Amino acid sequence: MHPIEEKILQSRRDFLTSTAGGIGGLALASMLQKEAQAKPTGVNPLEPKENHYAPKAKACIFIFMAGAPSQVDLFDPKPTLNKLNGQPLPESLTKDMRFAFIQKESAVVMGSNQRFKRYGESGLEMSSWLPHIGDNADDICMIRSMHTEAFNHHPGQLMMNTGVPTFGRPSMGSWINYGLGSESDNLPGYVVLTAGRGATGGVSNWSSGFLPSTYQGVLFRNQGEPVLHLANPAGLPHECQRLGLDTVRDMNQLHYEATRDPEILSRISSYELAYRMQSAAPELIDLSGESQETLDMYGVGRTELGLKASRGGPKGTFDAFSRNCLLARRMVERGVRFINIYHASWDHHSDLDRELRFTTAMCDQPIGALLKDLKQRGMLEDTMVVWGAEFGRTALGENRGGFREANTGRDHHPNAFSMWMAGGGVKGGQVIGETDEIGWNITKDPVHVNDLHATMLHLFGINHEELTYRFSGRDYRLTDVAGELVSQIYT
Repeated sequence: MHPIEEKILQSRRDFLTSTAGGIGGLALASMLQKEAQAKPTGVNPLEPKENHYAPKAKACIFIFMAGAPSQVDLFDPKPTLNKLNGQPLPESLTKDMRFAFIQKESAVVMGSNQRFKRYGESGLEMSSWLPHIGDNADDICMIRSMHTEAFNHHPGQLMMNTGVPTFGRPSMGSWINYGLGSESDNLPGYVVLTAGRGATGGVSNWSSGFLPSTYQGVLFRNQGEPVLHLANPAGLPHECQRLGLDTVRDMNQLHYEATRDPEILSRISSYELAYRMQSAAPELIDLSGESQETLDMYGVGRTELGLKASRGGPKGTFDAFSRNCLLARRMVERGVRFINIYHASWDHHSDLDRELRFTTAMCDQPIGALLKDLKQRGMLEDTMVVWGAEFGRTALGENRGGFREANTGRDHHPNAFSMWMAGGGVKGGQVIGETDEIGWNITKDPVHVNDLHATMLHLFGINHEELTYRFSGRDYRLTDVAGELVSQIYT
């Protein structure tokens, strides 16, 4: 026999045996398919699961302002900053501090030009540049005492999203979908929306890490084709696609029966979900069914109003962010468990006032609309909304040398920063934690990132110490080996 013919026969034999049953197995799978009505015979990794105890939240919209907004200019008013403007801080405050760019020897305090206002019956103080968010003050729990170990953007974003400042760990959305499954048949349980320049951490922020890839965040676009390459090639009949998927599914199922590799189930689930998404995803981003009043409330179609910023994003960022907030509400309605809305960048090392004017104008109206819309539809009660970033900014002005004018921006500050939450069992109209008179250190009720995660899981009816996954001989969890419940958030 010619060597080429022998090789062809060997390749055929390898193919048939690798399917754990050959043609006979495929025939059996084909018969079972009719009985199963085109459903995979393996377990669906996203099948809804039982909570550890009664949940308050069913879904979460986490609005991530990548780059780290300045808490002392938005959420934590510090009049003393203006009194100390231009003065150095005592060495006791700076000697053990790391900075990204500040030169300690010549650094001085930078005052804030922001005007703060009290909102709602609770009198919650926020920047006057956030009136729409402020209108929802009585539903908001402001945390002014967040802290983290992460010092730079990428580690900080990993810390806030995965619980540790290193690569390879599952994100919060992945953990929650792993623990609870998805209530959506035709959309992913975890969806990511972006606007602006893109977060430093990129896809690592919504990775499934060592969890099966079924739980990874799926990046959606807010216009055009929702997911790239989701649509069929021109001329491919629907029936032909279904037959091809059935064959691939049957072969994957046989391979799973032989190996019990959970990633094969993820593959089966992903193919089937993508098939169902071909009609569900375009319907999701089609806003033609929304009233003009709703579109206007969110600011869909807004321009940048003549505002410009070097970091806040290109033309169209206002409209994109508005659409993302409206899409988040529509996703919750359709059973999506966890939605990330990313915007970058808030990394205001210079030109702070102009940059903040752009970013606050971009986010205030649509976020305020999202909170109001969820509430009037009766959805805020079990939908948690979180606003935050990787860390905060310094009371010192950044005095980096070179082409930048000194003291027009702020450096990274992980020691104390602000975040807020609303809905999903969160007790609104309150402030948790305090910082000193310049926002440098926490003076009351510190809340670590792992504490925040533990509390969020608790509101989902999950015990953070029991939500584990064994990998490389160890049980891992979102809160790593830390995490304490912050009961003030929900009681």
